Amino acid sequence: QVQLVESGGGLVQPGNSLTLSCAASGGTLDYYSIGWFRQAPGKEREEVSCISHSDNSTYYADSVKGRFTISGDNAKNTVYLQMNDLKPEGPADYYCAARLYVITRRPNEYGYWGQGTQVTVSS
Repeated sequence: QVQLVESGGGLVQPGNSLTLSCAASGGTLDYYSIGWFRQAPGKEREEVSCISHSDNSTYYADSVKGRFTISGDNAKNTVYLQMNDLKPEGPADYYCAARLYVITRRPNEYGYWGQGTQVTVSS
C-alpha cells in the first residue's frame, strides 16, 4: 500500500515560484497515476494537475495551464509540481493522490492521499 508525503509548501510572493514534492513509499509509482489537488478553507477540493503512470501524459486545470508543470522521477519515487508565476491566494492545502494505473481527474477516484502541504501566495 503506497504512502505519500508532500513537502515544499510555504509562503511566497505573487509572481514567484515554488516546487512541491510528493514522495512515495510502500509501492513504486511506476504503477500509479498521480494527481495534485488543492483545497482552501471552506471550499471544495479542486484538481490542479495529474500525470499518467503509463505514458506520462498530463492534465492541468485551466487556471494553472502554462504556469505549472507536473513531472515524475521514478528513480526517486517522487512526483513534483513546479509552480511558476504564482497568483495571490490565501492559504490552501495542496495534496497529492495516487491511483493504481488509470489516470483520472476526479479526486474521489483516488485511493491514496498524502497529508497535504500548505501554500500561501501573498505580498
